[in-house]
Amino acid sequence: MNYGYIKVASAIPSVKVGDCQFNLQQIEQMIVRAEGQGVEVMVFPELSVTGYTCQDLFRQQLLLDVVEQSVLMLLDFTRQLDIVTIIGAPVQVGTILLNCAIVIQKGEILAIVPKTYLPNYGEFYEKRWFASAQDLHPTEIIYAGSKTFVSSQPTIFHTYTGANFAVELCEDVWAPEPPSTKLTLAGADIIFNLSASDELIGKHAYLLQLLSQQSARTMSGYVYAGCGFGESSQDVVYGGNALIYENGLCLAQSERFSFEPQMVVTQIDYEKLRAERRNNTTFVNAQRTGYRHDEIRFIDCHSVTLDDFVLVRDVNPTPFIPEAVDMRTSCEEIFNIQVAGLAKRLVHTNCNTVVIGVSGGLDSTLALLVCAKTFDKLKYPRTGIIGVTMPGFGTTDRTYTNAVNLMHSLGVTVKEISISKACIQHFEDIEHNIENHDVTYENSQARERTQILMDLSNKYNGMVIGTGDLSELALGWATYNGDHMSMYGVNVSIPKTLIRYLVQYVAETCIDKDSSATLMDIIATPISPELIPADEDGNIAQKTEDLVGPYILHDFFLYYMLRCGFRPSKIYMLACHAFGPASQHPFDEDTIRKWLKTFLKRFFAQQFKRSCLPDGPKVGSVSLSPRGDWRMPSDASSALWLKEI
Repeated sequence: MNYGYIKVASAIPSVKVGDCQFNLQQIEQMIVRAEGQGVEVMVFPELSVTGYTCQDLFRQQLLLDVVEQSVLMLLDFTRQLDIVTIIGAPVQVGTILLNCAIVIQKGEILAIVPKTYLPNYGEFYEKRWFASAQDLHPTEIIYAGSKTFVSSQPTIFHTYTGANFAVELCEDVWAPEPPSTKLTLAGADIIFNLSASDELIGKHAYLLQLLSQQSARTMSGYVYAGCGFGESSQDVVYGGNALIYENGLCLAQSERFSFEPQMVVTQIDYEKLRAERRNNTTFVNAQRTGYRHDEIRFIDCHSVTLDDFVLVRDVNPTPFIPEAVDMRTSCEEIFNIQVAGLAKRLVHTNCNTVVIGVSGGLDSTLALLVCAKTFDKLKYPRTGIIGVTMPGFGTTDRTYTNAVNLMHSLGVTVKEISISKACIQHFEDIEHNIENHDVTYENSQARERTQILMDLSNKYNGMVIGTGDLSELALGWATYNGDHMSMYGVNVSIPKTLIRYLVQYVAETCIDKDSSATLMDIIATPISPELIPADEDGNIAQKTEDLVGPYILHDFFLYYMLRCGFRPSKIYMLACHAFGPASQHPFDEDTIRKWLKTFLKRFFAQQFKRSCLPDGPKVGSVSLSPRGDWRMPSDASSALWLKEI
């Protein structure tokens, strides 16, 4: 089982212009290296057999004959190898010469793909030597001892492990309508590009943007191999760019201007790419403008010997957390989305008062900060924010003090209403033993707090702001019609692992000194609903993650289940890799399996709570809103998912 991954390589060999024997040796050496690493498909630069910069030597019959002999030798060399190799060579077809990619596996030419767009401007003048694929009539030729059909017909290759790939050459991707656009619409998961783009000031940055955008736009993997050291420097220089993208993200890249051969290897998750395409109706609709099925040539690669699957690429254990270099910018953007959503709701309802329960925990802290920022931007006085602390049986001095201090330093209206007396009366009314700390004991407190907030909102003509987050919604870790309910939920699409970073961002960038100190202590406080009495020392006795599992795991499961649609076995494999012994957050395999099972059980069982969520702004790529991204029946069976676990 390969879990939908294919291992690919982009190779930049040493090259001598016009020395096919030397170039062939370099290519063979890199093929052996790639085969040894389990690479399934690898690509070399444009015209890699001859060197790209042969110029008028391409008109020499001797060179063309030696190229064909070199390809014949390469076929013999690869006869016992599983790897698919894509090399670049000039190929004669009747009276025209084509700049081609030759796709080889197990001693056989699978196909010859000619270049479509020939640059003939600036330093490029390919039309002096080559014809375009558009000039070619479908022709059967004998090349390197093999009968081969050469045409401009779009071609898609199907690997033994299930991936589909196609090929384009250099200038093709710079065209207004690259061949890869239609090839991906026709089903190619990955594009391999043989290139010879020279280096100019600013061009490299543009190239990176171009490849990233093409990969993202087509929701594909993109493997690029550009000519390097050894090409003629008569008028230009080649930097040797080996680049591998997946849906716009650069997975691997070589060192520019290296004088040594280079090869970058990684795995592309084509199953994830296909899931992205299925979920994107624009991509589906665009397929109407692509090739008809009968216009495409489909070629099956040979069967191969499969080794045990080993994941070689890194897996981010916190997929919801922005990269460190973008952390502040991302946090600012997320915070502003929350603020903009709440501001619109207040303006629409002509409301300048909000009511929010402040517990001293992370969720209510972030929601309070969003309210404060929103009121500032709307030029409303912060006194219109009614912060309510509602101490109960499990409230500790630490969280109570932090809640009160934060509200005072922010300048909001502070109210303190203990729920203990009301809950005791309620327990008497429903004949519940107060010493029985069961779900009734816990949920009664949550619903009492919600009733207080709702009634205060009526009294002050305000709006109750919800504090629950995405992770709690996924697990159903909210009391139905208790903290589950509000009039607008500003944290509804913020996962638990991200909230800590958002609060820290505010503490470090845009808050007063006293508030910042309180925020830093809140960040360091264990996550708890505080519905069970504190321990003998007054510390939090009820820790959420002891009960439902670590949020860092649950957020990981949530991301890959909803964002990518992965099956449990793949999520488990990824989690074992991300949280292995060498990670910052190590978990053993049994622990991961245990909490994944918990996640799936709760996720299916608690959909009824998500089906009636209050409104709230979508912030990231994952949302559980029943009006937006996630529509699931409340009584769906989890049997298939749990069986796989």
